[in-house]
Amino acid sequence: MKQSKILTSTKALPAHSRSTEEILPFVEAWLEGKDQRFADKVMRIFKYAQVDRRYSILSPQDVFTKTSFEEKNDWYAHKMTDLAEQALQSALEQAHLQPGDLDYIITTSCTGIMIPSVDAYLINRLKLRQDIIRLPVTEMGCAGGTSALIYARDLLRAQPEKRAAIVAMESPTSTFQQDDYSMTNVVSAAIFGDGVACTILGPDEERVLPVIRDHGMYHFYNELHMMGFELKNSGLKMVLDPEVPAKIEEHFDRIIYPFLQRNKLEIHDIEHFIFHPGGKKIVKMVEEILHASGKNIDLTKEVLRQYGNMSSATVLYVLEEYLKKDIAVGEKGLMLSFGPGFSAQRLLLEWR
Repeated sequence: MKQSKILTSTKALPAHSRSTEEILPFVEAWLEGKDQRFADKVMRIFKYAQVDRRYSILSPQDVFTKTSFEEKNDWYAHKMTDLAEQALQSALEQAHLQPGDLDYIITTSCTGIMIPSVDAYLINRLKLRQDIIRLPVTEMGCAGGTSALIYARDLLRAQPEKRAAIVAMESPTSTFQQDDYSMTNVVSAAIFGDGVACTILGPDEERVLPVIRDHGMYHFYNELHMMGFELKNSGLKMVLDPEVPAKIEEHFDRIIYPFLQRNKLEIHDIEHFIFHPGGKKIVKMVEEILHASGKNIDLTKEVLRQYGNMSSATVLYVLEEYLKKDIAVGEKGLMLSFGPGFSAQRLLLEWR
């Protein structure tokens, strides 16, 4: 019997790339005239965010130049669509598929606005089938990549012979607010970067690949203020409550253990942890919880270090690293990400 597997996951990165050391002079210039203690604090946040490099569709000069929402969104629409095309083409090639082999295309993004959504452009550029089913997923934030996998799994569950592509594209640097010196704007600038990922699901009876065995969402009541965006004339203004790591820690047991137990599993049965790296504090908190079980999230930390947090695309970058590994039949993985709502999205993977 055919099974829907995660066939491949690829990335596409913007042209502009700077190390943290190269970005610091731009941050320093942005802070000119501010209280020295405040400026020193901001510089420390950038230096110790555990992000070594960030990619952006904008040059550093453009990021730190005041622009209108219209200008930012135009950059987002044009440049991110090109990257989405690159990522999808690369994923098709890796999976040895043609554009006409896709039955579904699911796109996710929260850092810009496009109507029609990017999938419509991809249909035209790559000549995807005229009867392909489109599902744009917006406003899910950092949880968008995992959410898209949940939707793909449900769409393919009754028709495992079909194939679905997920394209996650994000440009958090386009949401930087030049006149906003709040800690939220500073922290988001320090940890976020731009990137695109494409993941394809479909049948493969020969290779050992992950199957989505189960999935679920966990919604926090009365925590709408935790994360998201406010739409301002200057663009999308980040909402990121400093209590997010503490709130995740408070609910962690309820998010993870009942989900595993309904699959007759314990935490020690999970070999691989494909976690979204929200930021340094969340990574540290999750790492401490898992350390007691002898587990680690080293690949999550490495993705954060190399690229920063790319919102919905980031967890798919972590997934790509696991797909490169030689993983044995029967080994299991847990995917986890958090997004506006406030909510947690979970996937149980098993290599078959």
